[in-house]
Amino acid sequence: MNKLTLKTIAAHFNVSVSTVSKAINDSHEISEELKVKIRKFAKQNHYKPNRVALNLLNRNTKTIGVVIPNILNYFFVQVLFGIEQVADERGYSIITCSTNESLGKEVKILDFLCSGSVDGVIISTVAGEAQLSEHIAHFEELLQKQIPLVMFDRVTEMIECDKVVVDDIEAGYKATKHFLETGCRSLAIINPIPNSSIGRLRIEGFKRALKEQGIPFDSDMVVSLGVEDDLELTISLSLNLKELNGILVFDEITTVKVMDLLRSKGFLIPKDISVIGFTNGELSRYASPPVTMISQHGRFIGETSANKLIDRIEGKDDKAKFETKTIKTSLVVRQSTLSMEQQDF
Repeated sequence: MNKLTLKTIAAHFNVSVSTVSKAINDSHEISEELKVKIRKFAKQNHYKPNRVALNLLNRNTKTIGVVIPNILNYFFVQVLFGIEQVADERGYSIITCSTNESLGKEVKILDFLCSGSVDGVIISTVAGEAQLSEHIAHFEELLQKQIPLVMFDRVTEMIECDKVVVDDIEAGYKATKHFLETGCRSLAIINPIPNSSIGRLRIEGFKRALKEQGIPFDSDMVVSLGVEDDLELTISLSLNLKELNGILVFDEITTVKVMDLLRSKGFLIPKDISVIGFTNGELSRYASPPVTMISQHGRFIGETSANKLIDRIEGKDDKAKFETKTIKTSLVVRQSTLSMEQQDF
């Protein structure tokens, strides 16, 4: 016997495919008598549901698309962990896609997800505001198809949807204030995400902390680092390390690389130069010395994003206004920065 399908069951009972689907899924819209007959027939003939067909009928895949810029970044790993936990608890699966910081790849991924593969999308976009002004159609198509969207971390004001963001101004301020409180005055920033709005916001917090202490902001002390740039060459050309006593780095992997570079050039951390990074992951915990980090609470961001999206999918928030939730950061102090007792500047 050929594989049993919804269509063949419908023909057997002389009903519609939709009726068979509803009967198999125990819908209250079908009479109990017909439901029992269809389900019994399906079981006796070893019917196995075609999930793709059911999804097309029900417009419900119980699947969430998650799009992140970098699978190697510990922050995004933590966000994924939080999303997956909530999705699993609420009966959803996730499709995870990485754009590798490519806008072109982001467009292709969203085009695929728009095809009915998922019920909703959670994304941290790679594009800055200038790029999105010319490449916004891939988001607009999602919204036109009424596919719920939640943006997290790297978001844009050009798209109206729910957002979950880190208080990046506070994070930059908090890190800089710690430098200043421990006596560091000559500070630099290494920014490996120059096209992202979050880097700009962290710099705003940096500037605010300097201003409170009457220290002028020097834009030359902010080093932008592209994906293809050589770290050592870029830093050597941009900064006089001998004049610095503190470096703030905007991601974890780059933080560890910067520390390795400093050690190779004979600098002692934190005696000569203190270092603070972003994302409190395993690398920073087990580096030598362990690194003072800004924790962005990625797991909680993932949980919050997933709950918000699933509420939209299930209609619990379908009439509510879009909202932006802001997550506070924490400073985790370790041995890569001076303690109060070590001040000697």
